[in-house]
Amino acid sequence: MLPTVSRGRPPSTFRQSPLFPQYLRRIIKWQQMDIEYTFWQMLHLCTSPKVVYQHTKYHKQTKNQWARDDPAFVVICSFLLAVAASAYCAAYDVSVAHAGFTVLSVVLVHFLLIGIFLATCCWFLTNNYLREETSSNSHVVEQHVEWLYAFDVHCNSFFPLFVALYVIQYFVSPLLVAQGFVPVLLSNLLFMVAFSYYQYLNFLGYDVLPFLDKTTFFLYPIGFIIILFPFLVLASFNPTRYVLSFYYG
Repeated sequence: MLPTVSRGRPPSTFRQSPLFPQYLRRIIKWQQMDIEYTFWQMLHLCTSPKVVYQHTKYHKQTKNQWARDDPAFVVICSFLLAVAASAYCAAYDVSVAHAGFTVLSVVLVHFLLIGIFLATCCWFLTNNYLREETSSNSHVVEQHVEWLYAFDVHCNSFFPLFVALYVIQYFVSPLLVAQGFVPVLLSNLLFMVAFSYYQYLNFLGYDVLPFLDKTTFFLYPIGFIIILFPFLVLASFNPTRYVLSFYYG
């Protein structure tokens, strides 16, 4: 739910909305999770992301909240990350202790902690700088981006990145870690597409909110990524080789 607060009063999503405690309680009640709809969202985030955010509008109309009240997306994404990390550990023959550490770091750090940090930054940015100004004489109730919705946007944006950098990269890693110009080019191209698509989905997630303005701000990092791409290729930097050597030696 998007909390309504008067002007001059800072939004306090966690205090005002009962959604967050309910969300946490449902994590341990998998029977209440809509698994089928979650997989439908994951598929369309990779193929037709605008359809997913069209359904977000319907969700707002029917439940009067933008954020999901179902933690199934986070649970399933965490599970898939753990499986992918385990596959990498098995392929690179690491110890059980190292494998456990890697799986935990991928799920807790890569997905959750970094996601919480990015969601908080976007939540703060959108509420303080991107909301449309309303007249002091206007009777329109102010709206704010809920933190849980910002985290939803991160999760949505993260899943296609997971497919590219955890799944596709796994199967083509023998090619990408080889010596030569072509592996460097392909590895940088894979990372460029993955992070650019992440930013594009971020843009879609905030652009759907009618009370936000100048959401094209979220597209600006794509320009930086595209500019950086040829420099990394010319420097013979191979991100796949770097990441795999960092985690698996």
